[in-house]
Amino acid sequence: MSDFVNNFWSVYVAGITVVGIIACLVLLIITARKKVVADGDNTTGHVWDEDLRELNNPMPRWWVWMFVITVVFGLLYLLAYPGLGSYAGKMQWSQVGAYQAEVEKANAELEPLYARFTAMSSEDMSKDSQAMAVGERLFMNNCAQCHGSDARGSKGFPNLTDGDWLHGGAPANIKQTITEGRVAMMPPQAEVVGTPDDVRNLAHYVMSLSGSPHDSLKAALGKSKFTACAACHGTDAKGNTMLGAPNLTDDIWLHGWGEQAIVDIITHGKLNEMPAQNKKLTPAQIDVLTAYVWGLSNSKPGATN
Repeated sequence: MSDFVNNFWSVYVAGITVVGIIACLVLLIITARKKVVADGDNTTGHVWDEDLRELNNPMPRWWVWMFVITVVFGLLYLLAYPGLGSYAGKMQWSQVGAYQAEVEKANAELEPLYARFTAMSSEDMSKDSQAMAVGERLFMNNCAQCHGSDARGSKGFPNLTDGDWLHGGAPANIKQTITEGRVAMMPPQAEVVGTPDDVRNLAHYVMSLSGSPHDSLKAALGKSKFTACAACHGTDAKGNTMLGAPNLTDDIWLHGWGEQAIVDIITHGKLNEMPAQNKKLTPAQIDVLTAYVWGLSNSKPGATN
């Protein structure tokens, strides 16, 4: 119960729980002590549907004990397990802990499988059918949500099959990206570039670099404004893998292409994040996943040795 923003809600939940249990006991005691004066025929005097009469019999003893046992079980459960606000319980059980225990158990069972791949390079694993089958499942479970089941990505999510890598496509670079994640930021540049017309002219120059449809006159006017971009993308506009700055000459557009798309990026900037996977995957799993991702653009996945 660590998601409470302050102690009030922890006390609030614990209070409602305890009051609910006490109310059940009070109800049981009051009901057990209440005496109804019965008529001579042992009925309460209540009549329904003309001839249905309520007998004045006590509650069955087995029902009473089941009720008491249920309340006692509830109290013992709350003592052992979390249920009273932020109280963790004597057993120190949690959903996160149970999940981590299951993951550790699964990883231990799979360790012999991954042991076979530890001495193999990414290039060798990319040619091994078993390694690629494992890598494909890891990819589907951890990467496909963003990059797609075919790894071709979508707007804002890189295509992993085309050989265009923002941070480098060598196995070491891919492994670093998977392990540590990436945070890429394109800062707003409109104030540096100049007027809205200057931004638009620069957008056309950027489009001209890759041979995309553009206005040649606006591109010529925007060429001088590219100095604001050259620090990251290079004077040749071919990008910089150390900074994650994309190549602007290859006609691959991560966030969409066209005048308005580029104007929006220059004006407002762009922030992208690839989450780190080192807390979800073991080092051996990361090695296999690295080989699978590398193989998507460098070799035919699933090839046998």
